[in-house]
Amino acid sequence: MTDESRTDELAEEKRKAIEEAKRKAAELRKAREEKKAEEAAQVNETETPEDAELAKKKAAAAAKAKAAAQKKKKELEDGADEKAKAAAAARAKAEALKKKREKQDVSGNDADIDKDADLEKKKAVAAAKAKAAALRKKKEQEQSSPDDKAKAVAAAKAKAAALKKKSGDGDDEKAKAIAAAKAKAKAAAAAKAKAKTKEEEPEEVEPSPNQPILDRYLAIIRENLGEDLLEDAYINRLAKDVPTLIAKVDSYYKLAEFLKYNELLAFDYLSETHGTDFETHMEIYNHFYSYQNKQSVALKVKIDREKTVVHSITPLWAGANWPEREAYDLLGIVFEGHPNMTRIMMPDDWVGHPLRKDYEPYDVEV
Repeated sequence: MTDESRTDELAEEKRKAIEEAKRKAAELRKAREEKKAEEAAQVNETETPEDAELAKKKAAAAAKAKAAAQKKKKELEDGADEKAKAAAAARAKAEALKKKREKQDVSGNDADIDKDADLEKKKAVAAAKAKAAALRKKKEQEQSSPDDKAKAVAAAKAKAAALKKKSGDGDDEKAKAIAAAKAKAKAAAAAKAKAKTKEEEPEEVEPSPNQPILDRYLAIIRENLGEDLLEDAYINRLAKDVPTLIAKVDSYYKLAEFLKYNELLAFDYLSETHGTDFETHMEIYNHFYSYQNKQSVALKVKIDREKTVVHSITPLWAGANWPEREAYDLLGIVFEGHPNMTRIMMPDDWVGHPLRKDYEPYDVEV
């Protein structure tokens, strides 16, 4: 008998011995379980229904745990069997290769034979592992109970139904949101169209109660001074409907003098004077009051920013002295005929006029 045949016989005997041991172990376990069942039946005869139910639940849980342990043990034993078979096959193959190497006459082939032996051994072990894993997976699939499969299918169906319902609810909410947005947009468009129509319609503005007073001023001025003194005249609705006159630069002083000394107008009180930079031009604003007529009038004059010179009205109203100096100091407007055209707020050596829109500080640290 050859060594290879002897190795196969030993492996077969080992396998049979393992199977016989397993069979005996299974019979022993079965006998123990039957004995335990008999003892449990005897105990149950004296137990109440509640105790029986509790015992039944404990027995079921113990059976499940035991089944799981046996399953794991069986898997380990099957894996061990596969590994043992693979190891036996590898040893047999290695023995055969060893004999083949001994028969070689040329010693130079020894290294190649050793290399082939190691490679074959590795391949055999890998194949045995793969086969064991496939067998274990197959057994697990076969041992999965119909109840578990049914539960899994039912759970999958329930999950799909929940997802479907959730998707349907989301679609309803989305549809409602879209409808609400459309309605809101439609209402906004209607409101906008209504507002636009309202804007296009000419608003009926009631005449100012001071319009007759302005008409009276204009009639007196034109009758005495002619038509060319004014650039414009209007009712300033943003300033208590005060009648407002805009004089030309050349006729500014002449018109101011007329407003003060004319017996019908008699604007003998100057309540306000100030200058403003409108970027396109400079402007002087004066507000006069007539104690005789208990009426007001505003006199404006627009000045070129490149030639900021206008006649002073300080000789007519002494109260214009300091306001005109302030306009000169901060805006650079020069008032011809002013008795003291000097700075009033900034130092005399200050460079520039701080209230001009194009003002740039001479000293960056200031």
